Amino acid sequence: MAHNKTKSRVFKIILLILAGEAVFILPFVLARIFRPTFLEVFNITNLQLGSCFSVYGIVAFFSYLFGGPLADKFNLRKLMSFALLLTALGGFYLASYPSLYNLHILYGFWGFTTIFLFWAAMIKATRIWGGKDKQGIAFGFLDGGRGLTAALFGSVGVLIFSFFISTDISLTTLAERKDAFKQVILFTSGAVAFVALLVFFFFKTLEPETTSLEQKSNNKHLTISEFKKVMKYPATWLLMIIILCAYFGYKMTDVFSLYAKDVMLYNEIESAKVGTYLLYMRPIIGVVIGLLADRTRATLWIVIGFLLMLITSLIFATGIIDSKSTLLFILTIGTMALGVYSARVLYFATLEESNIPLALTGTVVGFISIVGYTPDIFAGPLIGYLLDNSPGELGHQHVFFTMAIFSCLGLLTSMYLYKLSIKK
Repeated sequence: MAHNKTKSRVFKIILLILAGEAVFILPFVLARIFRPTFLEVFNITNLQLGSCFSVYGIVAFFSYLFGGPLADKFNLRKLMSFALLLTALGGFYLASYPSLYNLHILYGFWGFTTIFLFWAAMIKATRIWGGKDKQGIAFGFLDGGRGLTAALFGSVGVLIFSFFISTDISLTTLAERKDAFKQVILFTSGAVAFVALLVFFFFKTLEPETTSLEQKSNNKHLTISEFKKVMKYPATWLLMIIILCAYFGYKMTDVFSLYAKDVMLYNEIESAKVGTYLLYMRPIIGVVIGLLADRTRATLWIVIGFLLMLITSLIFATGIIDSKSTLLFILTIGTMALGVYSARVLYFATLEESNIPLALTGTVVGFISIVGYTPDIFAGPLIGYLLDNSPGELGHQHVFFTMAIFSCLGLLTSMYLYKLSIKK
């Protein structure tokens, strides 16, 4: 009986991991891994791509607010599977190479499907899976597994792209590259739709081990009183700032492949591989940091993550890394990824540490995310403007200096949250 229960738990977290990353592959991961190619085949600039992310972020802003409580009221399995299916349909439309205007509409649509229907449901399902004393490993498995999923999608995408490029990429025409990238988009969309079916038919509804009176009394209506409750917790406000800074750092991973092309002088396939290889760090970091957090404190490892982000972003900002500094580039970008993923893995694992009730998980996640994920609105245009305004290495220096500012703020805020958790 215990063996069957363990198998069931393992299967649930695997499905959560697959769903948790599959839903974001189309809006974000493809553009992250294939950024130079993405800009070329859609004939857009960094700033225009950033404006697409902004539309996504604006829709997501409101989706966090109302989608959070939605996860406290409705079936998590149905919310997640429906979100995945709609996101996949958007991917099939992306393969038609829509105009810039329609690309903005598509990203707005994805802001609704991935956030309003999916985000809080996934976080709540993960928290329930982790129980009282396994929050670190629950979110470590989730984020690490999502990293592995993204890396696998990226690797297969690079293989498909390479397969349809019959000659040296520098000798291919734009039409050939567009056709090759279209195959990548179609494969990804089909895979996301398949994950949607897996979740719908095989993901049994998770329920917490104990159901409080407060949970039983929940009805299907969103109430202002629930928002008032979550606003009373100091951790709510601190986590807003922590997620804001950590997520800006995560958005910076979007430019790693472009840095490899612009500064390290890699070709398009080599630069895509850089982004893919870094994604393979996420599963290792997620599991290791999750285990360490359960044995110490999640807040401690968030502090360490921001410290690594601050140091490495300042190294990039100085401009000492150039095309001849291959080893320094690898070490610095790897250490930065370690810091970014460490902070990202654990910020929701602190909900249990901060004594926030399970029944309010969706609501607090939605409320925190309103501010925490605003980099979806401003990071893309800001990064795009800095890169387009100062082409080449100088633009990347400006971008990484901006990251250093956010890393410093995140470090100070996470140190304060760590002190609060110790007092409790």
